[in-house]
Amino acid sequence: MRKMWGGAFGETTDALVDRFGQSIASDLRFWQEDLIGSVAHARMLGKVGVLSAEESKKLIEGLEEIHEAGPDSLPLDVEDIHTAIEVRLGEIVGEVAKKLHTARSRNDQVATDTRLYLHNELVHLLRELKSLQAVLLEVARKHRHTLMPGYTHMQPAQPITLGFLMLAHFWAMQRHGWRAERLFDAANYCPLGAAALAGTGFPIDRRMTSSELGFTAPIPNALDAVSDRSYVLDALHNCALLMIHLSRMCQELILWSTQEFGFVRLSDRVTTGSSIMPQKRNPDMAELIRGRAGRAIGNWTALAATLKALPLGYNRDTQDDKPPLFESLDLARDSLRLVSLMISEAEWDARKMAAAARQGFTVATDIADLLAEQGIPFREAHGIVGRMVRDCREKGRFTRESLNQHLAGLLTQEALAAAEKLLDARGSVRRRESEGGTGPQAMAQQLRHAAKLHRAVGFARLT
Repeated sequence: MRKMWGGAFGETTDALVDRFGQSIASDLRFWQEDLIGSVAHARMLGKVGVLSAEESKKLIEGLEEIHEAGPDSLPLDVEDIHTAIEVRLGEIVGEVAKKLHTARSRNDQVATDTRLYLHNELVHLLRELKSLQAVLLEVARKHRHTLMPGYTHMQPAQPITLGFLMLAHFWAMQRHGWRAERLFDAANYCPLGAAALAGTGFPIDRRMTSSELGFTAPIPNALDAVSDRSYVLDALHNCALLMIHLSRMCQELILWSTQEFGFVRLSDRVTTGSSIMPQKRNPDMAELIRGRAGRAIGNWTALAATLKALPLGYNRDTQDDKPPLFESLDLARDSLRLVSLMISEAEWDARKMAAAARQGFTVATDIADLLAEQGIPFREAHGIVGRMVRDCREKGRFTRESLNQHLAGLLTQEALAAAEKLLDARGSVRRRESEGGTGPQAMAQQLRHAAKLHRAVGFARLT
């Protein structure tokens, strides 16, 4: 296996050592970022006079030729991506390739590659978040009046609408986008030029390379530049939080697509069948997202455990920060696409959802509120309605008879008529006009606000 080092060693490393330490299989993921960083470094070395203009030009042209040829042109019998590119560069431009590593270490090189890769992936992730928000907003508009039960403890709680629920997920995606943008900003500082850990004696221009690569500025301290992996941990945390939320959305789809609920039918494109049971339509993509959320959480905690107690300076432990980063970013992006597909093509059974919204005494709180509006202390009103629930338990819902029996002496005829309107559940939805509520005006306001945020570039605001 070809390496960048070895002069001080009298023996070659054991084959197991080579295999155990080799990272080229995962490093290939950011071959472009390594090339881009190397081009900026070579240009800077030529500009400051560490290399001649001709040497700098030759290195850049060789690196660009590798880029044109793609990753398949790189050798794999090497330690890592940095070695692969330097070896291939030597085959193209000759001895001058050995000068590329002047004033640079793999320590600052890999940190630069990882930050560049994360930036590119965050752009894709932010785009997918906007796409899912578009789907949620469209379904929210279409189903702003479609009744369904809202749940607490997985028990029927209060009537809501499907549109109202979709907007709840919209706001969660806004938070995930906001976090991803803040991560983009926090990670946008350049470690290149920090060298091994203490900078370099060459008259390099770190601001030149930082600017060319699109970073905000160089990281001020060389030791911090090569030691820091907090941005990777932040990325894994963001991916874990996003996957946790997507798993909750998927759990809803799984439950609601069961025969027992029957609220939704997922399309053929996102469901699978059984090898033995011809009738089966399995929500496998939703189940896989639900399950793989655990891997995203595991990646986050695994790297946290790896970084714990590491002394400053590069440590080989951090070679293992990239496979979990790659996996979690892939999972998050693919899961966003799949959830968008599932929701955009879902068929909702408005009749079944409305019927469920009218069961389970979901308007109990509204009736208690109505009593409180008539001057009865809410705690007393709560007890009165609780006794009504107990008396109507066999029917599973309130009736006009039960309202008259329990409330006739407590409410005016006008208030009693208002209570009867609540029995349909739509009255409950319509009366909740507080900001963020289910009422028509509150929903209209929320839809306008969500649409405005969705049209905006990026995720500058949480709300």
